[in-house]
Amino acid sequence: MAQPPADPAADTPSATPADAAPDPACGLPSDAAAVDQLAAVQDRLAGWISDLSTLHDLTEQLIRTRTLQDALHELLRAGALLVGARRGMVVVAPADGLGPETTVGLGLGHAEIGHIETIPRRALSYARILDGLPEPGAAGDDTPDIAEPDIPGEKDLDPRLREVAARLGYAASYAVPLTAAPIGRTGAAVWLYDEPAEPTERQRHLVGLYRAHAAEHLARLLELHRSRQATETLREELLPHRLPRVPGVRLAVRHSTGPRGGGDWYDALPLPDGALGLAVGSVTGSGPSAVAAMGRLRASLRAYAVMEGEDPVAVLSDLELLLRLTEPARSATALFAFTEPPPGAPGGFTGPPGGGWGGAALPRKLVLAGAGHCPPLILGDRRTEFVETSLSAPLGMLACWEAPSVEIEPAGGETLLLYSDGLLHRTGEPMDRAFARLHAAAAGVPRAGRRDPEAVVDHIVRTMLPQGLDDATSEEDVVLLAAYFEE
Repeated sequence: MAQPPADPAADTPSATPADAAPDPACGLPSDAAAVDQLAAVQDRLAGWISDLSTLHDLTEQLIRTRTLQDALHELLRAGALLVGARRGMVVVAPADGLGPETTVGLGLGHAEIGHIETIPRRALSYARILDGLPEPGAAGDDTPDIAEPDIPGEKDLDPRLREVAARLGYAASYAVPLTAAPIGRTGAAVWLYDEPAEPTERQRHLVGLYRAHAAEHLARLLELHRSRQATETLREELLPHRLPRVPGVRLAVRHSTGPRGGGDWYDALPLPDGALGLAVGSVTGSGPSAVAAMGRLRASLRAYAVMEGEDPVAVLSDLELLLRLTEPARSATALFAFTEPPPGAPGGFTGPPGGGWGGAALPRKLVLAGAGHCPPLILGDRRTEFVETSLSAPLGMLACWEAPSVEIEPAGGETLLLYSDGLLHRTGEPMDRAFARLHAAAAGVPRAGRRDPEAVVDHIVRTMLPQGLDDATSEEDVVLLAAYFEE
């Protein structure tokens, strides 16, 4: 038998505010308490998301840095933002003792850092971190972060620390170690507060996450910095320490090594009887192996120049044979110029019979040969033009290299410019435009400076490379060698 439908009103209990409230004995929250808890969870999630977003942005900015100095500045800036400080400093002192050791400040000048360094080392929080001294309560050999929240009011602190802090206007500090494999402890960072303060647990946690990434990035840049420094030192030792003094010729040079340490080189070699050998060149590749190959090539060219420098073709032919036998997987470009002794010098040309030069400076004959290298440029009051050299492949590209030499006679007051193709590549323009730009730069040398090779090379570098020779964004080596022939 079908049952009649139940009366909804009979099955539904009457709803009153009193009846809606849960029994406290059941442990269930009230509606208001549940809303408060949900809001608290949402606030906490929003805080976590904000923290993660901040860490992501700061880490992204850090990994964009390409040099050790830039990374240290970014570390200080980001750390100051995370702990709420305005000033700070980071000290790099790798535990393996291989350097480099440096100090970088944020809002601190060299004089202010110098004042801080007068504090006894045992009293400096960052120095205790560098020395691996555990703080009271630290477990094992672990060196924790160190907070000094009230420097003026803390009686146990060194008096010199309080004196320097008062002079520089900071009242608290917070120091953290920078540690990453394989070096271990690479340094320490410390941030300074203007008033007594201490980072919160949340701030410490954020800084800890950030510095873990920062320390690894710094360790990689540190290894790269060491490699570059070693390559640069080797390269500098393989290039001339000073240009020679040769009667009738004044020399000037500008050169810069790219970040990878390439194989561009130059040389100016005094030869018997007052002659002069000038050379520029480049080997393929980069890094220590290219620098070593460059050194071997330059040393060999010097030897060949002493024996047969008056014949540049013979010099480059011997160099090509050596390269094929010792560096079969490498090629190189080179240009060698032999400048005859000045007129009147022992072994030099004395002019036409009976004189007749009318008191003008006697020209010096210059013989040059190139192997895949850029043509020289001659600059004077009456002309600015590239020297037409014969086309030739680079050394090591042909089974037997040989190309005819070229003779020119620079007049007194003219300058011969030898350069590497890095000078052209650094402009970022196609080669034809880069050559035109070089020609325009040479033609634009002020007349008053054309008799000073230092002024000539400086003008050309400024005109060709507005970013300067030490442009970190370019990997090209640059060589610019100028020989001014006196009137």
